[in-house]
Amino acid sequence: MAELEAAEPKRASMGLLVVASAAGTTFEWYDFFLYVPLTAIIAKVFFAGLNDAAAYIFALLSFAAGFATRPLGALIFGRIGDRLGRKATFLITIMLMGAATFVVGLLPGYSQMGIVSSVLFIALRMLQGIALGGEWGGAAIYIGEHSPVNRRGFYTSFIGTSAAFGLGGALVVVLITRTIMGEEPFNAWGWRIPFLLSAILLIISVWIRMTLSESPVFRQMKAEGTRSTAPYRESFGTWPNIKRVLIALCTVMVAQGAVWYCAFFYCQTFLEKIIKVSPTQVNAILIGVVVCSAPLYVFFGWLSDKVGRKWVMCGGMILATAALWPGFHLITQYGNPGLAEASRTAPVVVTADPASCALQFDPVGKTQFRSSCDIAKSVLTNAGVSYRNVSAPAGTLASVQVGGKTVQSVEGTALTAAALKLAKVGVEKQLTGALKAAGYPAKADPKRTQPWGVFAVMLVFTLGATALYGPQAAALVELFPARVRYTALSLPYHIGTGWVGGFLPAVAYAMVTASGDIYFGLWYPIVATVFAILCTILFLPETRGRDLND
Repeated sequence: MAELEAAEPKRASMGLLVVASAAGTTFEWYDFFLYVPLTAIIAKVFFAGLNDAAAYIFALLSFAAGFATRPLGALIFGRIGDRLGRKATFLITIMLMGAATFVVGLLPGYSQMGIVSSVLFIALRMLQGIALGGEWGGAAIYIGEHSPVNRRGFYTSFIGTSAAFGLGGALVVVLITRTIMGEEPFNAWGWRIPFLLSAILLIISVWIRMTLSESPVFRQMKAEGTRSTAPYRESFGTWPNIKRVLIALCTVMVAQGAVWYCAFFYCQTFLEKIIKVSPTQVNAILIGVVVCSAPLYVFFGWLSDKVGRKWVMCGGMILATAALWPGFHLITQYGNPGLAEASRTAPVVVTADPASCALQFDPVGKTQFRSSCDIAKSVLTNAGVSYRNVSAPAGTLASVQVGGKTVQSVEGTALTAAALKLAKVGVEKQLTGALKAAGYPAKADPKRTQPWGVFAVMLVFTLGATALYGPQAAALVELFPARVRYTALSLPYHIGTGWVGGFLPAVAYAMVTASGDIYFGLWYPIVATVFAILCTILFLPETRGRDLND
């Protein structure tokens, strides 16, 4: 074992280093995750030119846009980290993230600037994604290269807690601001306050980063002249390293994107948008889950130092996958009992000619849905009600059965725009009345919602997510050689979390609107994680104890 890892750093100095590194990462996650509790407001402010469903999907896609550019940031800052050092990269990424977040708080909405506002908002999200692309890998590597070999999993697991505290901080600030101001002024302009507060966090973060020294592994490479001169070619142009990149991506990173982002992000979309639990209750539940998750990252990181990384992470994947389908059904039962009861006692059935039915997904808000089938399904989709499809002969006018009552739709193909609008209003009025009579609530009744039940289910998801995430930083740092560690590690991490995870809420919600089944979106994380489990068992090596100077 190399001399730099032979002796364990003093507890106080190692603790200070971890706190300093994780604190800066926490602030950066805070900036990035502010969008989670504010998605519904962002949809109305920056995408007001679309219908409600399309605006919400675009708000989710703008959230995903920040994830889409993370691999680009990984390539840009990975090279900087491998050539110039870990510390310099920290300073650049935090300043870029903080500045973009602050500008969002000042950006005029759609009503002032039209589509220009939407474009600028998405551009700022993409800039944040580029900044975050260089952040996580740098923090994981920095702590990992300072850690003693027998406690590397424990120390690097605090990177997981930084994500938890960043998300938790965003939820808490939004909840406090919303509570103090009241719902109406908060929705009008108060939502900007959490973004503007990032200026204070930026100053603190830069000061923290300035106090850090370079990692011992990088200092040794620099002194010996062994730094990579071509990080891209070495990382992705040689089989041993590209093999490591593919293994990391197809195992822990695909699972990370599917499991973690389903547990902490899609759950919110499901609760708030699909089963219509109040935003205040959703925020409170999520805060509780995030607080409980913080020590779990550390526990599973510590456990991986004792028994190895691979099987702790694989166990988390298996638990999360097994819990998703029954768990989301329980979330509906606890979150909106009225909806669960109505779905059982008065199931909704759409009878129509399949050829006349289009997918109920309108990402640009321009589709008019003129057929009788489309008119009926658009009303049900906007109401968040699941339905079953029954085929009818060609030319049959679509009808909707709600329990024992049948509502006939109208054919709008030949109608003028004004007549079509009037016809849709009539169908919506009839269907809304039928749904109400059958016991379908317009939104969850806060008095009947059982938040502790929802919390318990989400805690099971969280156990799986933290078992996967806790040892992950150590496993990835150990998997790649020191010369190209920053570049090679960052790209698969941000493809997995950025593309698989970042697009999960938008794609899963679109799957729900397209199918009419509120649980259909779960196939996204389930299929992705099953694939990752198989790849992990077959291809992922155990990395515990590896020398990071190799």
